[in-house]
Amino acid sequence: MSSNQTIRWVVKPSVFLAALGPLVWLVWAGLAGQLSADPLADLTNETGVWTLRFLCLSLTVTPVRRLTGWNSAIRFRRMFGLFAFFYGSLHLLTYVVADRLAGLDFSHGVFVWTTPRDLAVSVGADIFKRPFITVGVTAWLTLLPLALTSTAWMIRRLGGRRWQRLHRLAYAAAVLAVLHYWWLVKADVRRPKAYALVVGCLLAARLWWAWARKPIVAARVARVA
Repeated sequence: MSSNQTIRWVVKPSVFLAALGPLVWLVWAGLAGQLSADPLADLTNETGVWTLRFLCLSLTVTPVRRLTGWNSAIRFRRMFGLFAFFYGSLHLLTYVVADRLAGLDFSHGVFVWTTPRDLAVSVGADIFKRPFITVGVTAWLTLLPLALTSTAWMIRRLGGRRWQRLHRLAYAAAVLAVLHYWWLVKADVRRPKAYALVVGCLLAARLWWAWARKPIVAARVARVA
């Protein structure tokens, strides 16, 4: 079996199953009563943290490839990015259902036409009222176009250069996610600080490579001219 076949048929499926591990554990812990006295808070916190972790993993792929020369690392970037969106969507859904939907007045029943309207109003009001919710929702909205354009068909349709420019939003999403986490925990900010350091280093590395590449690009343009 060649190296490419090993990655395709062994490594990538293994990484995919491992990435589902946090969700499987949360489901098992919930059914087995192994969560805390506030299981919805556990679900919200864990899905949020794993969103940030997968964002960091997706942003780490390029530095790993540049520093080690292992070009096959790029084959895992889309998977990590999509899992970041997946756990981010679970995080947002938990907030919408457990926090906003659960707080609505259901005196006239749950399955009535006013429920979606009332839920939208409640979520919208909370977004404008609480800054950490504003930032969190913005981070998810930033990830949305990246997930929608993650296919090979969309890369061809957008063109490689435009697609790359669009997917630089992953750094903005990571910064927003860290800020959301920082404002959420309020008191003990040691973990948000750690993620802020990781994201800051990854962003600094990208800026450094972009700055170092400018003379090379200018030289190539000069030769063509």
